[in-house]
Amino acid sequence: MQRFCFIFVSCVLAISIAPADDANQAKPASERFELRHQLSAEQVLRYEVTHVAKTKTRMKGNEEIANVHTTSVRAWRVGDVMPNEMTFDHVVETVKMTQQSGDAEEVRWDSQSGDDPPDVFSVVASQIGSPLATVTIDEKGGEMHREDHGGTKASLGMGQLALTLPESSVAIGDTWSVPSEVKVRGDNAEIKTIKTRQVYTLKKVKAGVATIGIRTQPLTPIDDASVKSQVVQQLSNGTIRFDVDNGYLLSKELDWDETVVGFQGANSMMEYRARMTETLLPPSVLQATSPSRSDKR
Repeated sequence: MQRFCFIFVSCVLAISIAPADDANQAKPASERFELRHQLSAEQVLRYEVTHVAKTKTRMKGNEEIANVHTTSVRAWRVGDVMPNEMTFDHVVETVKMTQQSGDAEEVRWDSQSGDDPPDVFSVVASQIGSPLATVTIDEKGGEMHREDHGGTKASLGMGQLALTLPESSVAIGDTWSVPSEVKVRGDNAEIKTIKTRQVYTLKKVKAGVATIGIRTQPLTPIDDASVKSQVVQQLSNGTIRFDVDNGYLLSKELDWDETVVGFQGANSMMEYRARMTETLLPPSVLQATSPSRSDKR
């Protein structure tokens, strides 16, 4: 179950949002909201990310349960900012990880403990404090350039790293969707592409904060249970809060609740239950814990 220990990195994830449709454009301008990123040079946005997942598998009468609990602090360290162009480093600064599978002993590690990491967490440990990626986005969050510095990437059904915002203004109740793809392994080790989309709904805007609902829909028909079992981690539902006035993500909550029957034979079953939360930390925490950019470059 080693693959589950890397899920938190994806905690990082983010959203590509397509332009609103023609019906949306017909609504009065007074009821519409323009969502734009407004990052500042040398700004640091730090988020606490918690991911809890439980996977239960049953095959040939044998049941196994795997649990993962990860709490991490990730940061966007903004560098250059030019008109309609913002560059930031994405960094995971600290992590607490717990993993337990079947009858095996629970494995724990805290990056701030000073202890050497267990082997199962060694790759994650090697990436702590160093940029996982350097990304340049426009004010709508579209990636203009991205340099990955190695490391595990898991989208958790959220598409790109940065939150990509609509081309035009949107009104309460508007929905929009963003296409994406998931690579899975089919019969005879054949790689298949499953097309999905993230569907967003602007729920409300209050006190300068936009609340956006999100759900992931598969577009490619999935008749093979073994394929579906590989896609379930991408089928998220949840809520995003975006600061309209200041131009950055405030929080994100995602949930997964999937059951797949027959993924490894007629009597097999897999259940996947998970929750991920991401919350912007207050400025006092940023000032107290932020390493200097020169230390990490």
